[in-house]
Order: sequence, then structure tokens, then C-alpha cells
Amino acid sequence: MSTRRITLLSSAAFLALGVVAEAGPWTETGDAQTRSDVEIAVAAGLLNDITMQWPMPWTGILGQLQDDQRIAALPDDVREAVERLQAQGKTDLKLHRAHAWIGFDATSEPATVRGFDALGRAKEQGQIGYEYVARSTAVHLEVGVQANGSGDKQTLVLDDSYIAQRLDDYVIYAGYQSHWWGPGWVSALQLSTNARPMPQIGFSRIHSTPSRWPLLRWLGPWQIAGFVGVLNGPRTNKNTGFVALRFEFSPLPGLEIGLSRTTQMCGSGHQCQPFVDYFTFSNDPTHVNSTNDQGSIEIRHTGMLLTRPYALYAQFMNEDSNPIINSGTSRLYGGSLWLPVMGLSTRVTLEYANSLPSKNIFGGYTQHGGAYNNYDYVDGMRYRNRTLGFSLDSDSVLYTAQVSVIDPQRRTWSLSYHRALVSNALNTLGNVVTSSPVRFNALEAQVTVPLQWGEYRARIKAAGRWQDDQPRPKQGSLAAFEVALKFGI
Repeated sequence: MSTRRITLLSSAAFLALGVVAEAGPWTETGDAQTRSDVEIAVAAGLLNDITMQWPMPWTGILGQLQDDQRIAALPDDVREAVERLQAQGKTDLKLHRAHAWIGFDATSEPATVRGFDALGRAKEQGQIGYEYVARSTAVHLEVGVQANGSGDKQTLVLDDSYIAQRLDDYVIYAGYQSHWWGPGWVSALQLSTNARPMPQIGFSRIHSTPSRWPLLRWLGPWQIAGFVGVLNGPRTNKNTGFVALRFEFSPLPGLEIGLSRTTQMCGSGHQCQPFVDYFTFSNDPTHVNSTNDQGSIEIRHTGMLLTRPYALYAQFMNEDSNPIINSGTSRLYGGSLWLPVMGLSTRVTLEYANSLPSKNIFGGYTQHGGAYNNYDYVDGMRYRNRTLGFSLDSDSVLYTAQVSVIDPQRRTWSLSYHRALVSNALNTLGNVVTSSPVRFNALEAQVTVPLQWGEYRARIKAAGRWQDDQPRPKQGSLAAFEVALKFGI
């Protein structure tokens, strides 16, 4: 066995002794239980309708959960969700808290469909971490190793490491922050955790309170975030710059609207005038711009159906700045309903994602291969051979039904069914998931178990997967198992 493999397996043996969510000033991207609790609190009217970008600042969440009488009058499962949020937020924001952990993830085969709660990207990976939260500064370090995956030969990784500094109502950071932009539980078309986080410098507002300016009060609660990163590693266009900016607002109770833009610029083989190029929006045969852009429009409506929280949502990702004229629009639709099944908080979600871009947001002919591919930036909207957004890449369709349950011990159980149509014969620009079109059905069962012994905390995630076919060049059915362990203090 290689030295790297022995090191990883030794880490796994140590972890058998017993992770804690290491979120610090933000909620943890990928924590399905916290996200579900946030969306329940929003539907109940306890939080502002700003939930479509992760991570979320804990300060803005806890600052709104102060009405104890109103919380006490909620249905039991809704009240328990709010209480879980309060407890988790207070732990993560505890000042002058030094926190260290070790973690490991191993699987026989990484998942093809990667949702919000996805586990590892490689067959084996391990990391050690340290975090310290002061009054206005947070340091979060993770150093890990991974088995070399397809298209990603980097063994030493610093994913999710950052240093963050609060400046008045904003926080700025530098590091490798993970992001999930969009309302979907299974897919995010523009920016998700499907690909590893890139090195970046970014900012975020720490709360979503409405503006005091008379001309902007109609926006209601609002949030803004963005970052500038570099797509390093193996690429045809090496060290491509990446700029991401996002704005969310809630003009009416229960209604949330998100607008975001991501841009590739500079890099080897391209001119580099970042300020000129970024603000050049026209792109037609007579005036071709020098960037590769994607824009996203998202709508989410949430509320209470009798006494049950629900959410309906949609996302439209455009391959150009104008959503009306030759936009190349991919789309996502979905909905969730929370039910007290046998006294347990149960979320039922149906979702549809489609990356066959139509001429514009209203439909029209299909621009095959248009999503994530680009003639000038031939690596496309990808990082280390993984799509920055939709896990099935271009010209693909995904249907999903998902049930998730939280029990009294705070264990999260989920079952997902996927019907995946990956690429098609008309996609001449390529799909990084499969070398030729494939269709498959897949089932995934997952459980998350939190444990605590005094100051020591652990978290165990396990997943079992089965699908009746595989992305090419592999063929045939596949059964896989994955376990992720963390232990910290």
C-alpha cells in the first residue's frame, strides 16, 4: 500500500474513538439539519426570507430569534427546530473558543449526484482542523490529504480554511470558502459544493435587516455577498480569474428573490483588463466580450399551509447577461413540505433540474452544450474537472424525490431517488461526468449521527448508494458505501 493510503487508514483507525460542525461565524455549508431548521423558522415568520445562499452569518440568524413567547406557541416540531438553531448558533459564536478536530471520509465510489448534503469527492480523504473565534476575528484552518481523483491530482488540500474579519456590518475573508447559491436541495445551477472551493478573497453582510434609505426600503430584508478567486490547477487557460457577486432581497413577506453573476476573466491566452472586461455587458457578433459570464435569477416563496411549513422555488441560470435575448437558460424547479410524521420533523422535497439551455428564459430552441462550456475558455465553468454548479454538468436532466427525517436524538435520516439523464448525442461540446450519454436510476440512503461526551463532540455520517448504470466509460449497476467521521473538542 502507498504511504498516503496508510496515512489515511491510520487516521480512520484513530477516528474510530469517536465531528463537530466547525462553522465559526457562519453556518456550515452542507449541514442539512441546520438548513432545514432555518427554512422552518423562515416559514413560521421568525426569520427574514433570506435563505438561498450558504454559508449564512450566525449573527443575523440569532439576532432574530428573540421572541420567546412566540416560539413557545409554535407546533412542537417547529419549536424544536428553532431551539436547535439557537443552541447551535450559540456554540459556534462562543467567543475566545479554541476548537480542534480530526476527520476522515472513505467510500468505495464517490456519488455522481451531489446534493447539498453530499459527502466526499475522492475515495479517501482526511483532515485536521483548528478554529479560534474572537470578538471580530475568526481563524479557521483545515489541512488535509486526498486520494487523487479524476482530473484533480492535488494530494494536499486546504479546503474550507479561511481567516475572517468583521468590519462594521460586513465580514471580509480570505481562504477557501465553500458556497451553495440557490434554493435547490439537490442541485444548484450556478455555484454549489460539487467542485472543491477555489482560493478566494470575499465579503458578506452579517445580517439582512432592511435599508433605512427611503428609496431602498421597498427591497425589504436584503443580503449581498461576493468574492474574487482564481481557478488554479490543471487547466488549458491557467490561473483564470473568477468573480462572483450575489444580491438577495425580500420585498414581500414569504417572497425571496436572488440575483447573481459569475465571471471568468484573464488567465493564460486571454487579455487581462479586469475593470473594463467586467463592466462590458454586450456580447454579440459585432462586439464580442472577453469574459465568460453566467447570471442567475432565483425566486422562492415560503409560508405555512395550515400549520405546516412549505417552500416553492425556481432558479434560471443564463449563459449571458441578458435573460431575454439568446440567454441560454437552464432551469430548476422544486418544492418542500415539512410534516410531523409520527411526531418526527419530516421534510419531503421534489426537484427538477435541467441544463439543456433554451434560447431565452421563455423557451425556444435548445443551445446544446451551452451550459458550463465556452469557446474561448475551453475549460468552462469548472474547477479541477468538476462543474462549479450542477453536478451532472451540461445537457443533463435530473428528477429527484427526497425524504428527510430528524429524530429526537438529532439524528438526520434521508432517502433520495434520482432519475438522471446525463448528456445527449447533440452535446458536441462535452460533459465531464460521462464520455457518452447515459441514463440511470439511483437510490441513496444517508444518516447523520451527532454524539457528545462533555466537551468532546463527534459526528458520524454514513451513506449507501445504488444505481442501475454508471457514467461512461464504466457500465453496469453499482452499489457503494461511504462513511465520514469527525471527532473534536
